[in-house]
Amino acid sequence: MTASITRRPRPLRSRLAAAGAITAVGALLLTGCGDQTAGAEGSGEKKEAAAPLADKLPKKYQDSGVVKVGSDIAYPPVEFKDKDGRTVGLDVDLAAALGEQLGVELKFENGTFDTLLGGLRSKRYDIAMSAMTDTKARQEGLDSDTGKKVGEGVDFLDYFTAGVSIYTTKGDDQGIKTWQDLCGKKIVVQRGTVSHDLAKAESKKCEKGEIKMETFDNDQQAQTRLRSGGADAGSSDFPVAAYAVKTSGGGKHFELVGEQVEAAPYGIAVSKSNPELRDALKAALDAIIENGEYDKIIKKWGVEDGAVTEAVVNGGK
Repeated sequence: MTASITRRPRPLRSRLAAAGAITAVGALLLTGCGDQTAGAEGSGEKKEAAAPLADKLPKKYQDSGVVKVGSDIAYPPVEFKDKDGRTVGLDVDLAAALGEQLGVELKFENGTFDTLLGGLRSKRYDIAMSAMTDTKARQEGLDSDTGKKVGEGVDFLDYFTAGVSIYTTKGDDQGIKTWQDLCGKKIVVQRGTVSHDLAKAESKKCEKGEIKMETFDNDQQAQTRLRSGGADAGSSDFPVAAYAVKTSGGGKHFELVGEQVEAAPYGIAVSKSNPELRDALKAALDAIIENGEYDKIIKKWGVEDGAVTEAVVNGGK
């Protein structure tokens, strides 16, 4: 990470629908009549209208009707559970719109952020979509600290842009405006995120005491720690930090300090061995940008500043 819908599931063929289809076929066999060619053409036209890019997907996804999405579903407003336990958020809405273009359900499966790329490599997920920043290190499978190869890299389909922000307890910013103001202080972050990487990098520059860090499985745990007085500040992607400031305690818990930094693209991670899926998703993203559905979703979540105008593969630096 750096930035209801209730997912609209792909229409499934119910037992009743299947029974109806069998009855219809039986009727045709019994009567020996009917323009079957015309019927097939009409069905194809309806399918194309409903999911115009379905034929771009690899056949196994066309057949299953599902693309499995690995996601850390605890990062509002990007993806999170609403009060009724439904998975909602910016990524979820965008995934639903992509699925409508492709004729499949992009089905979210929960996992901790730092395990998502491993799950992609092991084929537990088909893609990872979780406010994940597209970086060269992730593209090449490198450890962000050592630069050493730690796994297979991935391709990213970039769909949003976000920077990193710092937030503090409301009314107690302790003069923190920049990352160097955190030297000698303690920050809470989600493990494996760009905020975590940035805190480590900035700490090396400190002359009067390093930046102390406490890491968590998800951002909400970090926020809870800050509220309890266990740290001086927190950091996360700007959309997430801004949402926390607006909603936590009705806006009474936190405040943003300083400017967001390190603006970079969010990307949908896809295995390098699955370029057809990557290209199908790219076509779908370009389509929803073109037809205006993308802008509607971005506006719904109040993150227009991070909108992109085209789908880009591996645009991260």
